[in-house]
Amino acid sequence: MQASNSRKARLVIFDVEGVLIPKNRFIFDAGKSLGLSQLLKMLFIGFLYEIGVVTLKSALKRIFSVMKGVRIESLVEIFDKIPSKPQLQSVFAQLKTRNYKIALISSGLPTIIVEKLASTVGADYAFGIEVGVNDGKLTGEIRGDVIESDGKFRVLSQILAAEGLNLNDCVVVADDRNNSPVFLSGMQKIGYNPDFVLRVKADNVVTGRLSGILPIIDGKPKQRSLPSKNDVLRETIHASGFFVPVLAGLIGITAVALLICVVSALYFLSELYRMNRKNLPIISTITRHAASQAELYEFAAAPLYFAIGILITLLLFPAPVSSATIAIFALGDSTASLFGGLISKKPLPFNKGKTLAGSLVGFFFAFLAALFFVSPALALIGAAVAMTVESLPLPVNDNVLIPLYTGLALILVV
Repeated sequence: MQASNSRKARLVIFDVEGVLIPKNRFIFDAGKSLGLSQLLKMLFIGFLYEIGVVTLKSALKRIFSVMKGVRIESLVEIFDKIPSKPQLQSVFAQLKTRNYKIALISSGLPTIIVEKLASTVGADYAFGIEVGVNDGKLTGEIRGDVIESDGKFRVLSQILAAEGLNLNDCVVVADDRNNSPVFLSGMQKIGYNPDFVLRVKADNVVTGRLSGILPIIDGKPKQRSLPSKNDVLRETIHASGFFVPVLAGLIGITAVALLICVVSALYFLSELYRMNRKNLPIISTITRHAASQAELYEFAAAPLYFAIGILITLLLFPAPVSSATIAIFALGDSTASLFGGLISKKPLPFNKGKTLAGSLVGFFFAFLAALFFVSPALALIGAAVAMTVESLPLPVNDNVLIPLYTGLALILVV
């Protein structure tokens, strides 16, 4: 057992967006209420932050500048309509029965909203963005510790001082790199559906239900579990990409590429509908039954990355390299995800969200899939490259990187 687990924690710190409520949903709904042009402006600012062009503080100042004049009551009403993560109340109730103090720290939500959420779930501390308000309307100005690069560490220090605790008494649950300042040595660090930065920094990674953090906080070992129906359907859809090269051979690459674009556009439209609590027949139904717990309440972008990965492979590499690459990607990645947690819960040391067992299973099926299109030697190389990329914590979605790097490796040795 790790040193960070050697004594019982007394304080649990939660990031809010992406952990307790759907990621970026507040900004999306607030921007939508202002009209399409303002929404696009806010989303573009968020995109610049995600790719590292602007700092979090700069992005937040620009976003709240766009929201100047919005009534604070309107923001509260928007937040009230955002669904919280499943089992939220139950998880917090169980933490309270264990006598834990709970803190909510958000760098994306106004303090008044974080305090409202804290009151609802019974948290002891709530910190968010201090927004300028004049006559009940946003002035566009923001301030506070949480918008600074080390702001969450400052807030944590305040709480520890108030409670007379130290880092060994803390658990932090977060999902993205903005929380790196509070992913500190000595505390128990849980990445919840984390990005590539926190996958490396976390002691443990939890995907799926929020209740998965409780056994970790209690110091219980991870148990192997059967994949859910959603997991099976999602990975079956992923594996069906194996038939794309076959279809391309029957009707041509151009026709298949056009078909992928049309289906992707329909899916994108379906997700916009779903975010507006509406449904696009068939597609929305499939999404609800295939999405992960995290994706059910957010814009599920993974299928778009999947389509992009296959489309790039199909257009960039000649057959049979493109065919083998898509087959490796479709079967290898899906089986690694499906069977990894079933066989073993021991994570890779450099990527807590992946297991060695999953990578080995994925390698085996990727190799078998490639044999339909290339020689055993090339199949071996392609499967090895694909599963190496699949196991790494990378800043770009692996649905794009796996087929890209696999195709490049195969084209170099053909």
